[in-house]
Amino acid sequence: MKTSCFLFLSAFAVSAYAQDNFSPAFKQINSEVQQHSLAYPTLKDATSTIGHRLTGSANGAKAEEYAFNLLKSYGYDVRYQPFEVESWSRLTNETKIGDAVSNLHKVASVALAHSPVKADVSGELVDMGNGLDEDYQKKADQVKGKIALVYLGVLPDSPAGTPGLHRSEKTALATKYGATGIVIINGVKNGVLLTGTASVTGKLIPIPAVCIGLEDGMALKAELAKKPQYANLNMTNFSGMIKARNVIATLKGTELPKEKIVLGGHLDSWDLATGAIDNGIGSFAIMDMARTFKKLKLKTKRTVEFVMFMGEEQGLLGSKAFVRDAKAKNQLGEIKYMLNYDMTNDPKGVTTSRKEMENLIKGWGTQIAQIDTGYKNLFRAGAGLHSDHQPFMLEGIPTAGGTGGKLPNNSGPFYHSDGDGFHLVDEQELKNTVRYSAMLTYALANTPVIPVGRQTEDELKDFLKQNNLELPLKIAGDWRWTD
Repeated sequence: MKTSCFLFLSAFAVSAYAQDNFSPAFKQINSEVQQHSLAYPTLKDATSTIGHRLTGSANGAKAEEYAFNLLKSYGYDVRYQPFEVESWSRLTNETKIGDAVSNLHKVASVALAHSPVKADVSGELVDMGNGLDEDYQKKADQVKGKIALVYLGVLPDSPAGTPGLHRSEKTALATKYGATGIVIINGVKNGVLLTGTASVTGKLIPIPAVCIGLEDGMALKAELAKKPQYANLNMTNFSGMIKARNVIATLKGTELPKEKIVLGGHLDSWDLATGAIDNGIGSFAIMDMARTFKKLKLKTKRTVEFVMFMGEEQGLLGSKAFVRDAKAKNQLGEIKYMLNYDMTNDPKGVTTSRKEMENLIKGWGTQIAQIDTGYKNLFRAGAGLHSDHQPFMLEGIPTAGGTGGKLPNNSGPFYHSDGDGFHLVDEQELKNTVRYSAMLTYALANTPVIPVGRQTEDELKDFLKQNNLELPLKIAGDWRWTD
């Protein structure tokens, strides 16, 4: 009896997949985006008229209004989702380093969020290598009361398999072991400085954190190997509760309106540049996907919500607010899939948290590849942290996004830096993001059966462990399991 039931369900699933001939809609999407996409010109306009899009700033509010009005002009029912956050922005910063307290010289640096509102810390530097827990365990008695020097990624001479932690996690470990400050070495050549959050919670951290350039950092490591080095970290910053707004445009489903596909990306950026790559190419691609659906009058069985999150850079604040609101309204169960586009460019396939989706997604991908052979129909299953999919994933909701693409015009080194400008954007590759991702969204919103649901707590725990996320989640205080 069980075997017969299994065969019946399997046949039903195959039958459901076989119904997914989306080629006519895919061809419409392809033609519309190739000929009429507005992602590139609207991103150009926004970067030139608004500038950066820092959450909580006047520019951030302008960006929220820009997105609201743009989506409204495409014919959407658009709403703001307001939330309060502890905003952070830099005021003054000076880092001095030398071989004696009386012989310090200024080194170019950038303060990292959410460093203290005011800090003036002096002390001896201690080289903590990659800034991992094992590095501190080796020198636990040496770093307390001193300033930790750590490498942002993984040092080139590190053993194979050395884990790479986020800068916030490295700062949390420095704090745990009693450091009074942390200096993080960027891994990008030519003195590029990057910003970003050094807080795992999105709230103020107790020690000052700064980033210095690769050349200065590696020279400092070499000097430290020969004799003691000292530093002074002097900064002032702003922190206070402010109001920000996610922007949500809704395309109501025709048959399953209570089932939702959330298509999101963060609209906010850091303040050193205009954030054209991080995350202009993601958020403006999503808005052009929304435009495409309306222009073609495409219908979807499930409701699609196009969401511009604010506060991602300061700790996933907007996406956390979205999930928190859905939870409070008992609507989390309505979210069947979350698609996240953060610095996505020219994707060649799909990455998802659910391996069970492979046959279905690759079936759609075959139809896309028949339209454009540039799409390679790659499929990857797994998970990472530190973008707006994370709050959804930690509730067991399936997540996905584009994979296999490369950032345009060697823009990777300018991530979170003062070089992240519109000149780095490639128009055709941005169109590729829009058309391929609009096709994926259309398919998820219209397939008769999505064969995965929310993971149970035990399933989620095992999944996170399998993807080596237990340690970083524990460091961040987001691991909720005790066994």
